[in-house]
This record gives sequence, structure tokens and C-alpha cells, in this order.
Amino acid sequence: MSQVTLLVGTKRGLFRLTSDDRRASWNISPPLLTGREVYFIGRGFEAGSLWATSRHKVWGTHIHRSVDGGETWNILETAPHYSDELALHAIWSVVPTPDGALLYAGIEPAGLFVSRDEGKSWAGVDPLNDHPTTGTWQPAGGALALHSITAGPGGRLTCAVSAGGFYRSDDAGKSWRALNRGVRADFLPQRFPESGQCVHKVLAHPLNPDRLYQQNHCGVYRSDDGGASWSEITANLPSEFGYALVLDPHDTDTAFVIPEESSHMRATIGGRLRVYRTEDAGASWRALENGLPQENAYLSILREGMTTDELDPCGVYVGTSSGHLFVSADRGDAWKLVAGFLPRIICVAALTD
Repeated sequence: MSQVTLLVGTKRGLFRLTSDDRRASWNISPPLLTGREVYFIGRGFEAGSLWATSRHKVWGTHIHRSVDGGETWNILETAPHYSDELALHAIWSVVPTPDGALLYAGIEPAGLFVSRDEGKSWAGVDPLNDHPTTGTWQPAGGALALHSITAGPGGRLTCAVSAGGFYRSDDAGKSWRALNRGVRADFLPQRFPESGQCVHKVLAHPLNPDRLYQQNHCGVYRSDDGGASWSEITANLPSEFGYALVLDPHDTDTAFVIPEESSHMRATIGGRLRVYRTEDAGASWRALENGLPQENAYLSILREGMTTDELDPCGVYVGTSSGHLFVSADRGDAWKLVAGFLPRIICVAALTD
């Protein structure tokens, strides 16, 4: 049997859960990285290698590395940051290139940084951080942050800014284009601007890097050309607003979102936790609620609060603002509560041996 490891980042540390590939019962560790708000957990280049980011009111913002699947963590001495008066508030993403030679990090206040020595030192990616469109970037409800980094083959890099839009480089970061055609920004004077959209999450499908999905402040979108153009797929969803977005790694047409009431309420609609799944690239959506609370459940699920594993059928995992962790072993058809009294859950990541 395969082992599934679930890493859950919370407001008070990191929890490590393990199960076999049936994903029916789980063992949970005592908290790691205790006292820290854990914002992001991502894979490294080498087997068993992981990156995590954290923030502490006294100790500040840091990057941590594990080489044993998350059992132990080392703290990096340096963190990506601007050299002027802008304080580093959070690190929202850490992603290696496919060959492991470079490491990219997205921070708040919004900026992209690169390390060529496994995080020992960092440099700003100036062609993006000084892009002519940065004048349209503005703090959103979740602050001004750069997140959702992908580093693909051939020097393609993508990232998203909230609020700022989606950006792509095809030459390893030497030049960047704002690619937001078809994406609404209803809060701006111009409804379809070149940049300035409030992007909440973007994912590229592992089987096809040109197939992208986006959860935006103003709807859900799909791109079939690497972000050059976007088609809105919000129809049949009860709300256009939400943060969480994940994909079935085995099917380019299957994605999952969790709509929330509005940018003002930012909680599940009608007190019901429902995950919505599309199996036709957004042409239709189905509400998945078997095993999820359907009464008086006013929860929020943050940008990194939902994930999938690599098994087939894929497991889907949801962590909530109230510290509840739900697991589905069958692509969302049925759910089980596996932890109900954790601190506020910020991020969830799944690993499969």
C-alpha cells in the first residue's frame, strides 16, 4: 500500500497526518513549527524535500525546509524581501524549477524573488517587480500578495497578484506579460483592464501546462492557451467569489472550487459547506455535500486550504477557518471529518509515497 501524508498548516503550527491509500483512518502528530502561522507548504525538487513558510509576531517571517517528508524542519537564515522600507509580511509560495536549479518565492508586499543556492540568498525578479503595470496593483482583502507560482519546462514562469492580475514569462523571467484578457475586474472603472484583477488562485494542470484554471474575486475562469486568453466558467455556481481551487491530476477537465457568499461575508453560502466539481472543464458544476455540514456552518476556506493527492481516484482535502479538516477518498463524492479542533487552518498539502 501507498502512504499518504497530509500536512496541515495552521495559525499555531503545522500538523502531520498519515494514512494508507484507503485514506479511511489517520494518525495525527503533535504540532510542529509551534506558535507559527504556516502560510504555505510545497514540494521540493528532491524526493522527500518540502518547503514551508511561516510568520510569527516576534520572530518574523521565515522559510523552512524538510528533507524527510515533513517529520523535521530546518529554518533558513535568510528570506526574500525588498531592501527598502517595505517590511516583509508573508511568503505565499515557494516553488523550484523542474531541474531544481532555481527556487522562486512570492511575497507580501507583492514581489517575486529567486534563489540560485537553495534559499541561502535571494534576488528580486526586477522585470516583474518593476513591470510598467505595477501601478495598477493594489491591496485587496487579503493584502497585496504575489502567489500561485508555476515553474514549467522551457523557461515558462507564471504567477498571480492579488490584486494585480496574472503574469507569464516565456524566457525564464527576463520579460513578463500581463495576461488577463477576458477576466473581469468589476471593482475598477474599466471592467476588463490589462491588469489590476484580483486573482485568488491559479493552477496549471500537470498533464497540460496550457490548461489553466483561475479562481478570481470576480468569477472562475479557464484558459486553454497558457493564459493568453480566459473563458469564464462561473455559470451554474451559486457565487462568483471564493478562494480555494484544486484539480484532479488525472483529468484535465476536472476541477474543484468552494464558492463563498461574497467579498463582504467571505463564508460558505447559507451556512452549508459544499464543494463544487466540474468534470467538463467548467461547462457544468455539481455540488458535493455528502458528509459535509449543511446547517449553521459559516466557514471560510483560504487560498491554500484545499488540495488533492495523486492517487486514482484522487483524494480531496479541505481545511476550514474553524479548524475542521475534511477528507474525501473518492473525488469528493463522500466526505469524512478527520480533525475538528485544530487552530485556524491556513494551508493543506498532500504527499503520496
